[in-house]
Formats: sequence, structure tokens, C-alpha cells
Amino acid sequence: MAEDFSLPVAFHFTLSFAGSGIPVKDAAFQEVSGLERGIELETVVEGGENRFVHQLPKPVKQGTLKLKRGLTDSSGGLVKWCKATIESDFAKPIETKELVIDLLDEEAEPIASWSISNAYPVKWSMAAFDAMRNEIAIETVELAFTTMRRKL
Repeated sequence: MAEDFSLPVAFHFTLSFAGSGIPVKDAAFQEVSGLERGIELETVVEGGENRFVHQLPKPVKQGTLKLKRGLTDSSGGLVKWCKATIESDFAKPIETKELVIDLLDEEAEPIASWSISNAYPVKWSMAAFDAMRNEIAIETVELAFTTMRRKL
């Protein structure tokens, strides 16, 4: 008998800010990208050894997490957090947040989950305004983070 096998879809996901005071409505995104970490390598050539080079691991490195959504008003928790971090000229310490990203199945149950620690905004940008296109105004928030762990 054939096993029931299906691959998950990438459009059914949720993002939540764990215990941060940012409401659920403020965590609805069109796209989440940047879920990646990797080990960079340092190449070391050993004198007299011509068959290979040594590949030594360096510390784990990750990029930024990019969150895209339609532009919202400035009263939301995410916008206030971005403004407090990016527009503050470092007058106050940066407030970090914990995030959880869940990829969901057709019953809205998590089938994969990632935990992001110590995230904070490092870039806040708007997509181009173009009078020749009929599109929603999209804002992108980029978050730096220290760790990412896959939970499921």
C-alpha cells in the first residue's frame, strides 16, 4: 500500500512575538525570508600538501530575517518597536524580542517551527511607489538575531 506523502505549502505560516506585547494583528506578514544559518569555512593550505586544502569551521553566521507586509498605521506595536530602535540614535538600550515562526498544515497545525532569539530591527524600508502600478504599499522590516533553532 502506498504511503500518504505530501509536501507542505510555503504560504500557510504564522509569526508570533513571544510575550512581547506586540498584538497578533501586528504580526501578519505577506512574506518571511532569511531563515538561514551556516558555518563559514576558512581554507588553510598546508605546505608540501598538494592533494587537498584543509577546510576549518569558523563561528556560525546568519543573515537577517526579512518580514514583508502591507503598510500599516504608526500605532501598531511593531512600528513603535522599529521607531524606538532605529530612530532613537541609541539614546536607550535596544529592546530585543523572541519570535516563533510556524509552518502550518491544512488543519492549521504546526509541522515545522523555528524559534528566533534576541531579535531587533536593523532596517525598515518601503517598496517603490509607482503611479503606473496598482499594488499595495509594502514595508519590509529586517531583524538581526543571535540564535535560530528549529523546534519541529
